[in-house]
Amino acid sequence: MLILSRKKGQSILLNNNIEIVISSIEGDQVKVGIKAPSDVTILRKEVYDAVQESNRQALRVNVNLTNLQKLSNHKKT
Repeated sequence: MLILSRKKGQSILLNNNIEIVISSIEGDQVKVGIKAPSDVTILRKEVYDAVQESNRQALRVNVNLTNLQKLSNHKKT
């Protein structure tokens, strides 16, 4: 991991097309702006982690295929 010190208004450039700007610093909170191409996905890590966990839980659900088939057949009639 690379650790850099930055002041308000300073920035970091990634891959020549993503700029991370320190917008403001208030106490222990730092506001960060990100300038990136529209095809770059930017997510907060806690949101990404929550989606991944939700996906893992969805995979664990036991599906009774017989009941699912009955439901499907019921809708056709």
